[in-house]
Amino acid sequence: MQKKLAVAILNWNGKNWLEKFLPDVVQFSQSADIFVIDNLSTDDSIEFLAQHFPSVKVIKNQKNLGFAGGYNEGLKEIKNEYYCLLNSDVEVTENWIEPVLEILEKNSDVSAVQPKILSYDNKNYFEFAGAGGGLIDNLGYPYCRGRIFDDLEEDHGQYNDETEIFWASGCCFFIRSKDFWEQNGFDERFFAHQEEIDLCWRLINSGKKIFYTGKSVVYHVGGGTLNKQSAQKTYLNFRNNLSMMLKNLPFPRLIWLIFFRLCLDGIAGIYFGIKQGFPHLWAVVRAHFGFYRQIPGTWKLRQKCQKDQYYQSKWLIFRHFLGRNK
Repeated sequence: MQKKLAVAILNWNGKNWLEKFLPDVVQFSQSADIFVIDNLSTDDSIEFLAQHFPSVKVIKNQKNLGFAGGYNEGLKEIKNEYYCLLNSDVEVTENWIEPVLEILEKNSDVSAVQPKILSYDNKNYFEFAGAGGGLIDNLGYPYCRGRIFDDLEEDHGQYNDETEIFWASGCCFFIRSKDFWEQNGFDERFFAHQEEIDLCWRLINSGKKIFYTGKSVVYHVGGGTLNKQSAQKTYLNFRNNLSMMLKNLPFPRLIWLIFFRLCLDGIAGIYFGIKQGFPHLWAVVRAHFGFYRQIPGTWKLRQKCQKDQYYQSKWLIFRHFLGRNK
């Protein structure tokens, strides 16, 4: 019998991650159907699953479609009421599902929920991708409770609450399947990075809510597919952030803010070039041209209504780097 929740793990050459973390997913997810969506892996992931996890259903994409396209394609085959999109490099814990489902069951206006995300390598600290729930500042910079840019907080139980947030992390992303498809899923042009923020922003603009619960805990390795120091990651983050803003920001804020961010990105590119090398500077330049190419398509995807009160903090980048606010 089909269960309400489907846990969907996107895989690309991730046999080692599946071998390490899938046993706990199976053990602690008895209330869910478990799927692996494979993005045309060239390792022996599929054979490994067939041999060791015959109860896990495998969906095979015909090519590597990235995070956004890979999930969009694979989830078409999954008919459960709720999805949990789970990275293959995430360690789940006992009772990680129930607190999330309780929120979704009790609140019909909540579309997506994120658990507390801690670092697998340093379990006393929050993890970069999501931490204690995602927020955004007035300039469009995403950050988290527990993480601002690269600075991470130690977990002292300060985010053990349940509260509304702005975006839920794609590394462990619970969402109503109905709401996912009403928004046409992820923007596949993003390929990877910030597509979950864009989706959450669209949900909020449509009148839905995004929530966080500290009663559910997972541990994320991070960088399992694309290394944190990758210039391609720099490119995707800068390009996708600009496209996301163009798609979701209200007028008249949209006009001045995009121009201001382009200027700030130029400064950031020089900073990255000095700190991480020329490939990262060039990645920011390429990101801008990638954004310009996407403008016509991005403009067509703007919704009829964009809420003006989208941010929870102002001028975060200046307060962080100049005011040393951590």
